[in-house]
Amino acid sequence: MADRRNYRTFGLLDIGTSKTVAAVVVAEHIAGEAKPSLRLAGLGLQRSKGIKAGVLTDLDEAESVVRGVIGQAERAAGISVGGFTLSVAAGRLSSVHCTARTDVETGSVTQDDLARLMAAGESYAERNGRTLIHLNRLGYEVDGAGGVRDPLGLSARRLSAGLHAVTADEAPLRNLLVLIDRCYASCDGLVAAPYASALAATTAEERQFGVTCIDFGAGTTSIALFADGAFTGTDVIPVGSQHITYDIAKALQTPLAEAERIKTLYGTLLNAQSDEHESFSYPIAGEEDDASYETSRARLADIIRPRVQQIMGLVRERLVSNAASRYAGDKVVLTGGASQLLGLPEFAAHEFGRTVRVGRPTDLPGLNASLAGPQLATLSGLALIAARGDGEHSVARGRKTVTQGYLGRVGTWLKGGF
Repeated sequence: MADRRNYRTFGLLDIGTSKTVAAVVVAEHIAGEAKPSLRLAGLGLQRSKGIKAGVLTDLDEAESVVRGVIGQAERAAGISVGGFTLSVAAGRLSSVHCTARTDVETGSVTQDDLARLMAAGESYAERNGRTLIHLNRLGYEVDGAGGVRDPLGLSARRLSAGLHAVTADEAPLRNLLVLIDRCYASCDGLVAAPYASALAATTAEERQFGVTCIDFGAGTTSIALFADGAFTGTDVIPVGSQHITYDIAKALQTPLAEAERIKTLYGTLLNAQSDEHESFSYPIAGEEDDASYETSRARLADIIRPRVQQIMGLVRERLVSNAASRYAGDKVVLTGGASQLLGLPEFAAHEFGRTVRVGRPTDLPGLNASLAGPQLATLSGLALIAARGDGEHSVARGRKTVTQGYLGRVGTWLKGGF
């Protein structure tokens, strides 16, 4: 019997503020099945260096980390993949909505007509020096009649499409691709990190009914909006859980590493009477002896709560200013490493007045259980996108000066419907 299985191996790279992760994933495509099955073949993970709020700040330090995680992942997989799909959270990611129109010269809609609409959307999105990261269709109108999902082959004189694009500043993307090039790797595609996280943390049904996904990272907090199954908006706030760590370190006068440990083990947003009496010990920064100090979980909650409230307030402001949020329903899904902070779902539900849950992505087979969970949501989303290989994505094309350098070697991902 002929082998009806087709295997494809690809690399993933998520360079975050707190951690950098590389993965080698095998996608098994079986004839007759719509979705491939994924298996993690190798993983590399190290603490990030030279990155702040998703932006590259020290090329040499970041290079040593990226080289290390790629080497770990490829050795574990026993294969060198060379090319990696990268997540992008830097560059002031923002959404652009527009409507593109074209005359249907042949009398029925063809692929050329659809391509003209997408090209018009790209040109509009890339104004003012911005670089296109993502482009997807929200819906079509045929001769003024809306609600059309797939106009291909329909008789028409005039075709229009509502488009959603995600753009970023050019310089941070250039720096990111310079970094990858120095590691002797190539970039197979760029994916907006909020989109990747949301795909992993939300369900298809939630995206169809409308959902807001909030990814609480170390250096940034990102937002992804979905309505009618389509990606409709995104935003990134340069404040994250690392700022909570700084607040703890400053208030308790303890080293940052100890503050991170305290946040992970004892951090809470809940109000419990027992917290007044439950204490923990910690060292004071700069003291040479082994003396330890004590404080209560209630005091720790008082330190954490104002920062979380500030982040929630910033998220709420961005949602109010984003017109797409009106169509994203009332459901909120939290993901990212900081989403595991005790009491955060209840706190967020009170702040937003909405139903809130923590989104745990489906674990990749082969992933250690200790690493599974919201902290790797972006990586899980990258795996889904790279395996699917369609293109609600686009990397800058050859007509801009940016593409004369590294972005020009990235290529273009086919753009298709959700």
